[in-house]
Amino acid sequence: MHGKGGLPDGLTLELAVFLESRGILVANLEMPWSSRRDYDGDVAAGEKQVADALDGLRARGAAKVFIAGHSQGAVFALHLGGKLPVDGVIAIAPGGNVGSAVFREKLGGHVQQAATLIAQGKGAERHRFSDYEGSRGVTPLTATAAVYHAWFDPEGAMNQMDAIRRLDARTPVLYIVPTSDYAGLLKVKQPMFDALPRNPLTKLYEPGANHKQAPTASREEIARWIAEVAAR
Repeated sequence: MHGKGGLPDGLTLELAVFLESRGILVANLEMPWSSRRDYDGDVAAGEKQVADALDGLRARGAAKVFIAGHSQGAVFALHLGGKLPVDGVIAIAPGGNVGSAVFREKLGGHVQQAATLIAQGKGAERHRFSDYEGSRGVTPLTATAAVYHAWFDPEGAMNQMDAIRRLDARTPVLYIVPTSDYAGLLKVKQPMFDALPRNPLTKLYEPGANHKQAPTASREEIARWIAEVAAR
């Protein structure tokens, strides 16, 4: 699963191809928040999309399954790790934590607007809201009120700390934060990692890369960690 860039870009596609070259079955998904899909589905639709992909991997012979995501996809991967039966979660440069103070400040009014529209029976109507990304600031976003609220509710699925706290201690996490990640993400790196349930296979990995380069820079460690967890 990818960040707000949307379609599988060169770096995430390169990671998928690399893992396949190591004999790992991969489902490389385009999620509802992608630039082409443009929030065409809510959190439940995203959960079903990933659950169906995991079933497909099992049907292809996967004995153990993992959820991996980059940036916004990493936060959603942590959320899914607490809801779906998986053997591990790979969170690559998690970003887009709607529960953070900056998201609440930048988007709080839009979230409340969406909640009001839903209460008025207008949840299926498309309206102009806003998105926020540290590197781009506030940008316009058009979606139905119900879909917008599902993804941006600070108490919802994309609250990273809540997602971490819902994880089962039996599910290990490879938590990846590149050394040149965005300043805000580096600031919360240790508190987020420390909040993960204790598991001997949970690991913090810090490749020498920036936010966008993280998937490719981590590919060797991701393959190694998957093999280690799968062997248990």
